[in-house]
Amino acid sequence: MTSRPAGDIQNALKKLFASTVQEFMEAELDDHLGYAKHDTKNKQTSNSRNGKMPAKTVMTELGDIEIRTPRDRDGEFEPQIVKKHQNDLSGLESQIISMYAKGMSIRDIQAHYNHIYGVELSPTTLVSNVTDRILPQVQQWQNRPLQQVYAVVFMDAIHYKVRHDNAIVNKAAYMVIGIDLEGHKDVLGMWVRENESAKFWLGVLNDLKSRGVRDILINCVDNLKGFSESIAAVYPQTDVQKCIVHQIRASMKHVSYKDLKAVAAALKPIYKAVNEQAAATALDEFEAVWDKKYPHAVSSWRSNWTELTAFFQYSEELRKIIYTTNVIESYHRQLRKVTKGKTIFPNDESLLRMLYLSTMDVMKKWTGRVQGLGQIILQLSIHYGDRVTPYIH
Repeated sequence: MTSRPAGDIQNALKKLFASTVQEFMEAELDDHLGYAKHDTKNKQTSNSRNGKMPAKTVMTELGDIEIRTPRDRDGEFEPQIVKKHQNDLSGLESQIISMYAKGMSIRDIQAHYNHIYGVELSPTTLVSNVTDRILPQVQQWQNRPLQQVYAVVFMDAIHYKVRHDNAIVNKAAYMVIGIDLEGHKDVLGMWVRENESAKFWLGVLNDLKSRGVRDILINCVDNLKGFSESIAAVYPQTDVQKCIVHQIRASMKHVSYKDLKAVAAALKPIYKAVNEQAAATALDEFEAVWDKKYPHAVSSWRSNWTELTAFFQYSEELRKIIYTTNVIESYHRQLRKVTKGKTIFPNDESLLRMLYLSTMDVMKKWTGRVQGLGQIILQLSIHYGDRVTPYIH
């Protein structure tokens, strides 16, 4: 496995920001001239592009970046995003990210830009231009090569309302987070489609494989029907851990209000047991008391038992990470903070751009490693042998 530098994510974000600033200046020049590059049929001015100024270094929160200001032949163009003689853009990263993360409303971005810089910018030639140019970056990120082996992969969907063919439909954003064998956490990809289905997850898994993921040791998922079969079809050796929290919710779904506390208390000894044998005993005790009244609660645990109790074979440090999908649900909560004011997205692309740039912002904080990494890797190398040892240092 190729060792990932500690500043890998930081460098990726810095490159993204530098590229975004460059695109903003190019779009500003489009607006100044009144026509897009190579769109000479709509040119109504004698002025034109005239290459770029020599590169200059500007300071940002992510580190120094190099940019080249585009020029016009008449020398009239003065960019607003990076003004002449300006060499400090500290704080601008979050402002640009917030413009996109508002949900990609053209009017919102235009108003926000005008509020920050005090300039009027055309929503059709500048903002639309810039938001369209970010899509190739999304695709490049989405298709990037991945690690060969991941210790744990979390898969879950988050749902949004999107306008489609003059109707408002529910769309599922399929999200995947991986923890590699060095303990780094990374969002491996995101896909927007209607509804959540095991069939589409199968396509996601095949996409991960085509991008270089040869093996996943543990896959943490919710209780979606057919999910485990999709995983086994692509990664037959992978251990599946179904989310305990989702299982508890499913168990409580048909429980009457007056029994909620009692049933919840009776379930706790199952998933809090010291080992699988103790958990099985606790399930027997739960069945003896509640099977006649709530047979579904018992049968759902029985039918999913192997995948609900996979976490018992690992150390306490690893159990805490995998017995729920909290890792990806925490990520989803951070995305919802950004999107709470946006009830409907105009199209799939606007949703994808927002999720991507919000994800880049979230990942700024993912600089550390998983707690107890040394003990976890040691146990995984013993448990999985040659599936792990060639890829650790």
